[in-house]
Parts: sequence; structure tokens; C-alpha cells
Amino acid sequence: MVARSVLVTRPAGQGEHLCSALAARGFTAHHLPFLQLQPLTPLPVAERLRVQALDRVQHVIFVSANAVGFGMPVIERYWPQLPVGLHWYAVGEGTARALAGFDVVAMTPGENMSSEGLLNLPGLRDCAGEQVLIVKGQGGRDTLRRELTRRGAHVETLACYRRLSPSMAPGALATALADWQIEVICISSGDGLNTMLALLSPEETTKLQGVTLLLPSRRVADAAMAAGFKHCLVADNASDGAMLRALEHWSPAKGEKK
Repeated sequence: MVARSVLVTRPAGQGEHLCSALAARGFTAHHLPFLQLQPLTPLPVAERLRVQALDRVQHVIFVSANAVGFGMPVIERYWPQLPVGLHWYAVGEGTARALAGFDVVAMTPGENMSSEGLLNLPGLRDCAGEQVLIVKGQGGRDTLRRELTRRGAHVETLACYRRLSPSMAPGALATALADWQIEVICISSGDGLNTMLALLSPEETTKLQGVTLLLPSRRVADAAMAAGFKHCLVADNASDGAMLRALEHWSPAKGEKK
């Protein structure tokens, strides 16, 4: 049987484990980052003031492992000894493991690795009058901040990195996908999907609509289908394990779950 070809689009330095796991399962894996991540340096004054006021905060939420990787060094720069009494939250187990590397124990929502999952955690259900800091990248979803504000919390965000689209010549992505005979594109976020759509012309997007997109949530799948993609395989979340489990049920004939 000819190995099926999968494109992994995680940022540089974050796709190797998934590529190795795919290869072990008989797939041909290619890695082409759809997002480049850069720290916000120097940190804007407003962000710096929020870090300096960390001892007035009750809840600190990290929305990704990237937020930990960029955000915790910033926090430790101003707080070599972290304030006591903080409640720490991570969107998923990978984010929690990244925080554990800084000796921080965080609560997670389990399989529901999303803003909605975080909002269901007991500590965030009744937070009226309390201070919340959300550590994240620039832009992205605003669901968490809006809902916590509606619940009466005082919410600030610490944007500590930016996402940039890769520099690619027109047509380069479509050519790579054709040369590698890609059948499945693994996309880890809505930002990754938006980057792919921006790198493809309308004609190229139409030609690729038979390719299966492996996506981290129904929300991102709905956006892909709205863009014209008919074959969307939805994982439980964006983790490597969830992506691999979803791919086990992929039907090459249909490009979807069996």
C-alpha cells in the first residue's frame, strides 16, 4: 500500500513529534509551518503594567502552550518569586505541562481544550468582582474575555507574542501540496486555517477542495466548510494525540470519518 501523504502545519519546532508519530503509523509526513511566532519585544507599556500588577490578580489563564513559552519568561522577569494565592488555568494538558516546567500547577478542562471548556471550570463560573489575567498572543478569539466580563470579572489580557504568516511566493503552497501529493492537511487552529486560505488563490482553493482537512474543533471545521472545503475531519482538540486518533478513522475514499 502506498503511504498516504499528510501535511503538518504547526509552527517551527512544534511539529516534529506529530510527524514522527505519523511516520510510525505508515504515513508520509511533511512539515510546513503556517504560522511564525515572534515575542513582543519590547513589551508594550500597558502589557508591562499588567504584569507588574500580578499580585492583585486572582486568576491567570494561559490559552496555549505558546502563551506559556512566551508569557512565563516575561512574568518571571518581574516576579522571580510568583505571588501566592493565584489560581492558574491551562487550556489543555500540553499547556499545563508547559506551566509545570515553571513549577506552576494549573487546572485544565480536560478534553474540551477551548475557551468554552475553560469557562466551565468551577473557579471561573463565579468570579464576579475578581481580577483575571488572560495570557495569549495578539488577536485571536475574544470569547473568554467577553464571557468573563459578562460574569462580572475584571479582565485584562497579556499579549506576549504575535503570529505572522510565512513568506511564500504566490502559488508556492499549491505547488508544494501537488508535488508532495498531500491528501490530508493537519491544521491546528483557526489562525492556521486563515493563513492557508490567504496563501491560496480562489482557483487553487477550488482545486484543493477534495483534500481532507484535519481540524481541532467543529468551529474551525465550520469555517473551512464555509470556504468551500467538503472533507473535514474533526479531532477532539488540537493535541497530537487527538489528531492521531481522528486520523485513525479517516477513510481515503471519502476523506471523512468512517
